[in-house]
Amino acid sequence: MPASSTPGSVPSNANALLLQAIALRQCVTAVYNRMHVKLAPHILFTRHDDVFVDAVTLQRDGQPPKEIKLGTFKLAGLKDIVVIDEGFRPDAVFNPHDIKYEGVTLFVVEPN
Repeated sequence: MPASSTPGSVPSNANALLLQAIALRQCVTAVYNRMHVKLAPHILFTRHDDVFVDAVTLQRDGQPPKEIKLGTFKLAGLKDIVVIDEGFRPDAVFNPHDIKYEGVTLFVVEPN
């Protein structure tokens, strides 16, 4: 059974769900800005005392994106997070050594 939260809520265990997804290289589904998204989360980090995840968007409202890119999602904006049984490989668009992650990384996906 997938880990999830109450519909429409920011789960108190959002950090734990994303840590699990990153560690196991599992995709997550969530609602972000009222859109259903499927994400491949690559890194959890902080900025100005808020927690963010950089992830590759695999689907937005059931459709694949026009281009593969890394997006930044504020954890407080992700609702209905569910870790799903779909793996991913770290994408080449992700650079774990990017200066924006220096000193603020909470957890990062292991490279291939």
